[in-house]
Amino acid sequence: MNKIAVVILNWNGKKLLEQFLPSVTQFSKREWAEVIVADNASTDDSISFLKSEYPKLKTIILDKNHGFADGYNKALDQLDHDYFVLLNSDVEVSENWLDPIYELFEKEADIVAAQPKIKAFNNKSEFEYAGASGGYIDHLGYPFCRGRVFDTIEPDSGQYDQLTDVMWASGAALFIRSEVYKKLGGLDADFFAHMEEIDLCWRIKNRGFRIVCHPKSVVYHVGGATLPNHSSRKLHLNFRNNLFMLYKNLPSEKLLTTLLLRMILDGVAGIKFLLSLEFDNFKALLKAHYSFYANLSKMREKRRILNPLVTKEFHNEIYNGSIIADYFIQSKKRFSDLTF
Repeated sequence: MNKIAVVILNWNGKKLLEQFLPSVTQFSKREWAEVIVADNASTDDSISFLKSEYPKLKTIILDKNHGFADGYNKALDQLDHDYFVLLNSDVEVSENWLDPIYELFEKEADIVAAQPKIKAFNNKSEFEYAGASGGYIDHLGYPFCRGRVFDTIEPDSGQYDQLTDVMWASGAALFIRSEVYKKLGGLDADFFAHMEEIDLCWRIKNRGFRIVCHPKSVVYHVGGATLPNHSSRKLHLNFRNNLFMLYKNLPSEKLLTTLLLRMILDGVAGIKFLLSLEFDNFKALLKAHYSFYANLSKMREKRRILNPLVTKEFHNEIYNGSIIADYFIQSKKRFSDLTF
């Protein structure tokens, strides 16, 4: 009775599998859970390692590197479990990490996605950048978390230990009902990687469903293991995919004004990159906008399909203020400083 599939997407990550797979297999031993590795056509010896060290572990071998988004789509399409857990390969899990969210899913049908409390693997007293204790966005689409606003990461002293509705659950450890995942088309393959989970969660919220962070489940994430945090490639994907996400999901009355404001703020970021002689980042920003415009007709078609399915346009988990103004001008560095 495998109700939960814990799926790790791997690409040339043998060293990560060696380091982190032991905790996942050890602490996921439940009669209703199964650990699966989906491989994005690795060219290292990941597969031979799995066959040698984990011969009974189910593996899904994909034909090429489909990226994070479509790699998961193609892997999960082959599974029929009730619930999926999309787990990064650089995550160490704790002993009872599955149980709280599994039990919640079994009891609360309107909760369709969730994340654990995510702490930093290299400093386990602090939250981790990519998710912390649940994700939010402001009205311009900038993401932040309970426990992490921009580069300010809080120590975990139990201040966010309440089970709470959030706007998005981190893709580092995303629990989701399989029926909803497949009905909504999964992650958007055009994103390739980064912010695809926020886009999916926004689509979930627009259907009127709930997403939560359950802090009784705890995992530890390295972060940046496959793409360094300060790479121009990651910056390009984040800028482009944020525009994709806004265009697809914003209410019609907010779309043009929000995109205009984002263009202005992105322009300010571009000037900052130039003045700081960060030419690779400036090129990445230009490339992001070019890619957004080049894909505008595709995004328009996606928006046309999504709009009739929206049942709830406005969400309490979208911050009405500007996280940029609050953080950089008013020095509101912690989530608890914000007023929703």
